Amino acid sequence: MTSETFDQNRAYPLVVNNCPRRCASKPTDSESSDQPTGRLNALQRTKNTEETMDVQDLFSSCRKGDICRVRYLVEQRDMDLNVRDKWDSTPLYYACLCGHEELVQYLLASGAKCEANTFDGERCVYGSLSDSIRRLLKDYKCVSIRAMQRNDFNYFLHMILEQGQHSDVKFLVHGQTFLAHRCILSARSEYFTEMFETKWKGKNLITLKHPLINPAAFGAILQYFYTGRMDIDISLLEDSRRLAKQCKMADLIEELENKCKQVYEFVSNKPGICVKVLSLEPQTCQLQDDMAQLADCALPTELRVGFGELPFNRVDRFPTYPDICFRVDGYDFLCHKAFFGGRSDYFKALLEDHFSEGEQLQSQPSTPVITLHNISHEIFIHIMYFIYTDDTELTMESVFDVLCVADMYLLPGLKRLCGKTLAKTICEDNVLHMWKTAKLFRLSRLEDQCTEFMAKIIERLVEQAEFADIVKEDAESLEERHETDSVPLVDEIRYHIASNVQTYSAIEEANQKLEALEELLSSINIDC
Repeated sequence: MTSETFDQNRAYPLVVNNCPRRCASKPTDSESSDQPTGRLNALQRTKNTEETMDVQDLFSSCRKGDICRVRYLVEQRDMDLNVRDKWDSTPLYYACLCGHEELVQYLLASGAKCEANTFDGERCVYGSLSDSIRRLLKDYKCVSIRAMQRNDFNYFLHMILEQGQHSDVKFLVHGQTFLAHRCILSARSEYFTEMFETKWKGKNLITLKHPLINPAAFGAILQYFYTGRMDIDISLLEDSRRLAKQCKMADLIEELENKCKQVYEFVSNKPGICVKVLSLEPQTCQLQDDMAQLADCALPTELRVGFGELPFNRVDRFPTYPDICFRVDGYDFLCHKAFFGGRSDYFKALLEDHFSEGEQLQSQPSTPVITLHNISHEIFIHIMYFIYTDDTELTMESVFDVLCVADMYLLPGLKRLCGKTLAKTICEDNVLHMWKTAKLFRLSRLEDQCTEFMAKIIERLVEQAEFADIVKEDAESLEERHETDSVPLVDEIRYHIASNVQTYSAIEEANQKLEALEELLSSINIDC
């Protein structure tokens, strides 16, 4: 099929039909009890003040062209390069607009999105200050695998769709085969839930012969189900809308309509701009809520606090087609190999070890049972919700236990989440312990937040013997360190003391802090 551009004179009939909006099952009041369910809630998703300040700092640094600051925010503070501000603009857009070529190059190499013939891509090209930046953008191909792995949940969702590992159903659409997972399609669409239990029940190969079903549009719908993202050629817009209507996806139809309006307004005011592809960005909260239903259903009946009490609660009537059972503290969690094997190399190796699958579940003889030791069922619930949703509810009472298990199960994203929780509690009494924890578990963001806090209280910190011991240990940990070589901890503290010093009073205060640090170093015979 030939490619079609977005024609501002053509009407694209995207009308939201009257089918009900889907939503995740609502928790009852009893879910707020002490029993850890790991459910997502609005409070968890609220950006804390520090993260908001980092976002503002990123946009400001991109406008100024401060590549060192941007690199620090991306590599040390784990900032998302494709974050958007209230004007729907990205850091890359501002770097292009202000003519910072070196910064544009760094952002593209680090995973900033700028595909040709998309709204974001064309907007960056149009707004670029120089031809050299436009050439950089036009030479850009796609987000690299290395960059995608920065956000490992998006990478996992992309790969599970692309490779189809542990898939349990195939769709044949006019000669093209699509591997899929019943659990994901059922969690994301009530239409697929119903079809798998009726017309498609028991079928591993489903052939879709209707002449109006376009294979490329079907693939785009699957991409939306799995990743929340959708990249669709303008020529397939009506095919996609038709499929979305058939699948009762009112939210998707609305998103397509809004995106069309946005692109139309942009194209109509920018002569010569060519947008051939519509790209929808993931609605993370909705995606997480839908995937959380799989974790809800995996909970043993005895642990489903608040579930199953109402006749319309979807957890009771929502089949998830589990293919692995994890037994923890005598409780059976009915899960999915695709999620556990795809999210954790530890579980991938465990699932590939046929010796560990000797036992079968009595209620489902085809489902193998793996017993996990050295972990409580409360902590496993946190692990399970993170694997399905990339988030989990953490408290200071549980965070250290979850961190240790996340390290054992090779879940770096969960470790970072634990680090964010710990960072909220940094104070003068625990900052040294937090820094040691960050070093032990390789939590670069938490480590940086600790050194930033140390810089603020350095004049009191140098009086503590424990701090002097930490500096000496950090110096001794460097292989083949010479007497005048730098010490990483000291360098980081100096950096934070000196950064953002703009007034004479701030310069004087910074010099006093640096002098206090130098006196300590002199007293412990470290010259750096």
